[in-house]
Amino acid sequence: MTQLVKNQALKAKQASFELASLKSQVKDDALNRAADLLEKQSKGILKENEKDLANAKGLTKTALDRLRLDEKRIESMVVALREIATLTDPIGEVVDGWVRPNGIKVSKIRVPLGVIGIVYENRPNVTSDAAGLCLKSSNAALLRGSSSAQNSNLAIVKVLRQALEETGVNPDAITLIEDTSYEAVKEMLGLKGIIDCVIPRGGPSLVSTVIENAKVPVIIDGDGNCHTYVDQSADIEMALKIVKNAKMQRPSVCNATETLVVHKKIAKKFLPLIQKELKGVEFVGDKVAQKLMPGIAQATPQDWATEFLDLKLAVKVVDSLDDAIEHIRKYSTGHSEAIITKDLISAQRFINEVDAAAVLVNASTRLVDGSELGLGAEIGISTQKLHARGPMGLRELTSVKFVIEGNGQIRT
Repeated sequence: MTQLVKNQALKAKQASFELASLKSQVKDDALNRAADLLEKQSKGILKENEKDLANAKGLTKTALDRLRLDEKRIESMVVALREIATLTDPIGEVVDGWVRPNGIKVSKIRVPLGVIGIVYENRPNVTSDAAGLCLKSSNAALLRGSSSAQNSNLAIVKVLRQALEETGVNPDAITLIEDTSYEAVKEMLGLKGIIDCVIPRGGPSLVSTVIENAKVPVIIDGDGNCHTYVDQSADIEMALKIVKNAKMQRPSVCNATETLVVHKKIAKKFLPLIQKELKGVEFVGDKVAQKLMPGIAQATPQDWATEFLDLKLAVKVVDSLDDAIEHIRKYSTGHSEAIITKDLISAQRFINEVDAAAVLVNASTRLVDGSELGLGAEIGISTQKLHARGPMGLRELTSVKFVIEGNGQIRT
């Protein structure tokens, strides 16, 4: 199987050369055709997803939620592909330019990365979203999903490749590695010179495996131990609405809030209300929170550091904004952090002093998503600082090339 993985990667590499000069209209036609086919063949895809769900053994409730497809989620995939088709093509964009005293013209333009490997767990919707973003940014997508979602992924990729063929695009621009073994992943991660970068999307174990074995650059789609801080000046009704959305709208995803930090001057009024509002949520808290929220368990050091991905929320009461920032700095994974406040000075301090890919003021952490921020679908949310940070849309899937134009200049 090892040679098969390399052969698939080489075909993707060849496709990436063709994509680099593909016209925007052709890419958009392919994306729209893919959306049409996903819609028309949704019943078949759902049947394959049912097989995956039936075969799922030992998966957590969160993992099952990520694995499950329904008509609404397929429609979201369709909408995402069509939205990507409407976005401005970043390839060829002139980022900067100037003329030197000797007359040479210097330009910096956007170019594709080449072949992007995506290693991901459970989520079959990632198959479509990642492939669509890669295609629009003229990158070949080399996908390796988990065995738990194999039937779903195969069905989706079949549809996507059909769309490419029908619109005159090399179908190897979207390739699924069917071997879901650990050895196949290691082989993929070692294909230096063929794969240009790898993006892991999954739990800490998957990310660690990729980082430890990769011989190609890695863009980390990190954990989301996200915090929402309710400042002393916060509007109570706004805070209740935002925290409820941030925790309960979809608790199994990386931008859901995991820890609620509350200023002591508003805690006595706010915490009993939020406990009543968040029905079905398991609370753990510090000693002050326990006094104000009857029946909740004491939070452990591990709770503060955990991305629950479930209906569980840790509650910390602090004496000041400084203490809130200190707590967030200690436990944040650098994903998304929010403050709810009427105080502009507090808001600006939070923006300046909290180190995260996204900082929100008076808004839910659930908004940190490519489509919500106008990027179309995203390939992940990067928590690192080099090359890409935050939701990775089209521009984050490009590099730059210097173009120097002269009329005979030489260096003296």
